[in-house]
Amino acid sequence: MTEKKAGAKKLGWLYDRKFYRHTLYIAVPIMIQNGITNFVSMLDNIMVGQIGTTQMSGVSIVNQLLFVFNLMIFGGLAGIGIYTAQYAGKGDQEGIRITFRMKLILAAVLVAVGLIVFLTSGVRLASLWLSGGASKADLAETLTAAHHYLLVMCIGLLPFALSQVCADTLRELGETMTPMKAGLLAVAVNLIGNYILIYGKFGVPALGVVGAAIATVISRLAEASYLVIWLLRHSERFPFVHGIFSHFHIPLGLAKTISFRAFPLLLNETLWSLGQTVLSQQYSLRGLTAVAAFNISNTIANVFNIAFIAMGSATAIILGQELGSGKTDTVKRDAHRLAFISVVLCLFSGALLFAISGLFPQIYNTSDQIRAVAAGLIRVSACFMPVYAYENAAYFTLRSGGKTWITFFFDSCFVWAASLPLASILTHFTSLPIIPLFALVQTADFIKMFIGFFMVRSGRWIHDLTEESQT
Repeated sequence: MTEKKAGAKKLGWLYDRKFYRHTLYIAVPIMIQNGITNFVSMLDNIMVGQIGTTQMSGVSIVNQLLFVFNLMIFGGLAGIGIYTAQYAGKGDQEGIRITFRMKLILAAVLVAVGLIVFLTSGVRLASLWLSGGASKADLAETLTAAHHYLLVMCIGLLPFALSQVCADTLRELGETMTPMKAGLLAVAVNLIGNYILIYGKFGVPALGVVGAAIATVISRLAEASYLVIWLLRHSERFPFVHGIFSHFHIPLGLAKTISFRAFPLLLNETLWSLGQTVLSQQYSLRGLTAVAAFNISNTIANVFNIAFIAMGSATAIILGQELGSGKTDTVKRDAHRLAFISVVLCLFSGALLFAISGLFPQIYNTSDQIRAVAAGLIRVSACFMPVYAYENAAYFTLRSGGKTWITFFFDSCFVWAASLPLASILTHFTSLPIIPLFALVQTADFIKMFIGFFMVRSGRWIHDLTEESQT
């Protein structure tokens, strides 16, 4: 009996129903929103895949480019959001108001940069994925589809950025249901629009990949409109909205302090997403078969990744609010709890993903070879999912305390220093097929996982940034 009590006491940090209920209250709506969004994106991808392999590959290549822009938005807003969450813990409405204004300014700048790059160099960048392994006609058709898709998607950059500003702020304040509802509206509009515009229903001409892009842009406009109107109508509940657009006063000293913490996250997400995009381009050297197979694999993996992605957001919110409210004595224990939840969830989701790996590629209108390669890539992703989960939890834990330069070296520098060189060597100097090549590159993540564990355990990331900003 004594031994049982001792064992229970040793694992006592795991037993806290109130904490788990609070975590699920924050994480589940994010999971639902991300799950439905990724599920509809999967349906979108399948619908385009029914048109043909070249169109599917063209859309996949453009999405790799847009992935960099999206992560720049996420990273930049998240860096400022560290302060939003801690100001929320203190109940400081003026602090929240200032961070919201900074997010709007940053989003506008990034949208302008994105438009310049995509409209002037988008086609040239897309052509980097078309290095061979297919006929000239297929390569030309893929590039044409990518070009048309990208031109329309550029229209949606601004509403996408505005949606992220509003949704991220609401989540950081503990309001996760409204972004979920906005996301549900967006995916419903996107799904209906895809059906009508891709295939030409109800008298509308069949627009193919252009129709898919138009539907996405309309859905983003609907999401942004919903969030802005909802915020303005609930200003009593969220007082920071009062006077938010009357002027854009931001104290210079505070702006410098926040920017110093936020810039590494923007830089990190930019370089990390660029690293992932370059990895994708390296894999594409194995031909269009690899491009199409990765498109299929990534589509279903994104649906199953929602568990650790949502837990990452929950980790940032919960730990940020605890640090802002002065609970520095329990925050380290809670960081371990959140990582534990994330890994357990991904053990289950990874097992389920592995189980359906052979079935999902059969949905696509493509060759048996591409389906077989896609199934193998899905199985590799499924096996590594718990590793990704812990890495993600460690990243958001370090970030919650403002250790943004550490997260920069931990995350993006690791991709460029370890994963990319390994992928480049294996791609250029071996004849390994794409599946074992991909698996070997993923093994580097074990190193990153152990680095993250020791960083979190050290506790050096525990800081109340709002106190620093007032000194």
